[in-house]
Amino acid sequence: MSPLELDFDSCYRAVSARDARFDGRFYTAVTSTRIYCRPICPARTPASRNVRFYRHAASAEAAGFRPCKRCRPELSPGDPGWDVRGDLVGRALRLIDDGGADEQGVAGLARRLHITERHLHRLFVAELGVGPLAVARTKRLLLAKQLLTETGLPVTEVAFAAGFGSVRQFNATMRETYGFTPSELRATAGPRVSDASLRLRLHRREPYDVAGVFAFLASRAIPGLEVADGTSYSRAVPGGMITLTPRQDHIALDVAVEDTRQLARVVARCRRLLDLDADPDAIAEILGETSLGPLVAARPGLRVPGTFDGFELAVRAVVGQQISVAGARTLLGRIVARAAAPGGLFPTPARLLETDLTGLGLTNRRIATLKDLAAHLVDGRLDLDGGQDPAEAVAALLEVPGIGPWTASYIALRALRDPDAWPTGDLVLKKRMAALGIPDDHIERWRPWRAYAALHLWSSS
Repeated sequence: MSPLELDFDSCYRAVSARDARFDGRFYTAVTSTRIYCRPICPARTPASRNVRFYRHAASAEAAGFRPCKRCRPELSPGDPGWDVRGDLVGRALRLIDDGGADEQGVAGLARRLHITERHLHRLFVAELGVGPLAVARTKRLLLAKQLLTETGLPVTEVAFAAGFGSVRQFNATMRETYGFTPSELRATAGPRVSDASLRLRLHRREPYDVAGVFAFLASRAIPGLEVADGTSYSRAVPGGMITLTPRQDHIALDVAVEDTRQLARVVARCRRLLDLDADPDAIAEILGETSLGPLVAARPGLRVPGTFDGFELAVRAVVGQQISVAGARTLLGRIVARAAAPGGLFPTPARLLETDLTGLGLTNRRIATLKDLAAHLVDGRLDLDGGQDPAEAVAALLEVPGIGPWTASYIALRALRDPDAWPTGDLVLKKRMAALGIPDDHIERWRPWRAYAALHLWSSS
């Protein structure tokens, strides 16, 4: 079923049952009210004759519907179908989430994907029924709606944080699209989550292995960059700090940044870091019927932690080759202490390229690999933040002396978000499979979720 060919009967049954498994997969638009909702909306199920279904919120808004104030479509988890796609539309949607269209425009977005703007528009219309500009505008509006509802951020700051060029443009777009101004929305929004800080709720798809994800991040936290203890995770981001704290049905994101225009990017990268948009039911359906069944049953909500920055993860992978997690943390902490960008940020490729890394405990060969890796990103041969086809990115990684199949696969697994990446030659995986009596030929049975299979095996040791 293509994204534009939603099966009406299946969607209507999901809406009638308020089935949370379909939250974020499609939106229900009601012609009698001109409102669109999430499948889990608690309002009375509308008559089928008054219902239309759309794959993306932008498609519903382009058809003249406005978001429901009760179920709040801006809180939907991302569609897992787009989350795992490495094609042009999937990558473009991730770049839009990352603020790429706001910073570079649709033309810049197309250039980063190495296609023409016209071709990008044609692909979006074929898949979603609307162009990339409409998708970017809906992303801005829904982020603004969440900020107005959940925070005490002044309306002026909300406008710029959501990516609008001016308050006038923000007001006009909000009124034209939703039928009310930002001030009118805030007046009817009810109690805010917090007036003391910029806090947003990041909703997840259940089940979600909170303990596993936060323990994974805590064990790999880089001194001087991250602070994590299994119950929360904090790190430096451009212009400030963020803290992620698990709650009963969501992750609380506390943001303290000088420039709130980075907020859309922060939110998108936190969602990828915590793998909030994965589809645990689809993963369990495949892996649960294989030799991994007992592990899947024990941890049905296991996730593959991502990364806040692709280059940072690649450096982690190179430094971590053939040494312990604790040893890698020590070396990475030394790299950050010497080469950190202003604000305590992980060094950029350009900064790492010009930094003397001798005397930190790294071998000369490892230093050369890091320098060559940084050069690949500086000159544009490699893009680890969503713009490059995953297969092409892996091929480019393998051109770097010192990066072999294991390292490239690990980077694909966490930075490129490839759900089928398998760390070839990983000794821990081999030992766990041998201990569980799993033959090597079972690896092929775990497609297309081999990355999750790897996490199950790593976590079982």
